[in-house]
Amino acid sequence: MSTYKIPDGKKLRIAISGKSGCGNTTVSTMLAETLGVRLINYTFRQLAQEKGLTLAQILEKAKTDDSYDKCVDTRQVELAMEDSCVLGSRLAIWMLKKADFRVYLFADETVRAKRILNREGGDLQEIIDFTKMRDSQDTARYDKLYSIDNNDYQFCNLIIDTDKYNPEQIVELIVDKLLEKKLITK
Repeated sequence: MSTYKIPDGKKLRIAISGKSGCGNTTVSTMLAETLGVRLINYTFRQLAQEKGLTLAQILEKAKTDDSYDKCVDTRQVELAMEDSCVLGSRLAIWMLKKADFRVYLFADETVRAKRILNREGGDLQEIIDFTKMRDSQDTARYDKLYSIDNNDYQFCNLIIDTDKYNPEQIVELIVDKLLEKKLITK
């Protein structure tokens, strides 16, 4: 049971974005639990299940068919509009136009790569190289699909360098700002 309340008659939609290894999923999950609201993290994995395909099949199809990306992005926003929630995704801060609060998480690419290494194993240099390539491809794809520059996030309510804080501290920073803006109460 959350010790925080959303003011009566209000919905609270928080959008959290960050590149791979920034702690987006961890922070989004912890924040949703702290606030007692739904976590929205609709991905290609869920789309694959709904379509009766494997994740690998969806990823392969998505390489040549933009409708898969658009389907995931649209579905996330639809789910987020149903009720108070935390939407955590690479594009949440741009796609959820009716977000009440936007958070961007960032970290140095080496820090991100080390986190991915700890999570998935492998070779650090290979992960650094892969992450650079993925970041570049993501930036090009988001620009092509939506004219979004995912390196422009200065409009967010809160920008956090996740290299300086642990996930609990990041959630605390977000909660403090939500209290300050009276988007939640104790």
